[in-house]
Amino acid sequence: MSKAATARTQHSSSPHKSALLQYYEAIEQASLDMLEAARVGNWDRVVKLEGACAVLISQLKHAAGQDRLPSEEVQVKSRIMQRILLNDAEVRMLAEPWLEDLDSMLAGPPRNILH
Repeated sequence: MSKAATARTQHSSSPHKSALLQYYEAIEQASLDMLEAARVGNWDRVVKLEGACAVLISQLKHAAGQDRLPSEEVQVKSRIMQRILLNDAEVRMLAEPWLEDLDSMLAGPPRNILH
């Protein structure tokens, strides 16, 4: 067996994931945690997790500039991204009423303008 074939066999059978894939998985977990918090109306936690997600995404962007995702992990990344997008869509749907309430509170009571 050639060195390249041996390396491919060892890598594909290796339980170790690339650092980039680990970032994608961490972002997916954070998005799932955000969804769970949104489902119970814990918006403070959603906001905190959103901040954590932003940090992870920034770290991923930096790491992606230094390295490439192995070809065998590209499909895994695509499935992770699809789940992240679904989680995000549901969080947004759950947030709409909360954001409307927040907007109403910030607007305050209607004011009467006297002429």
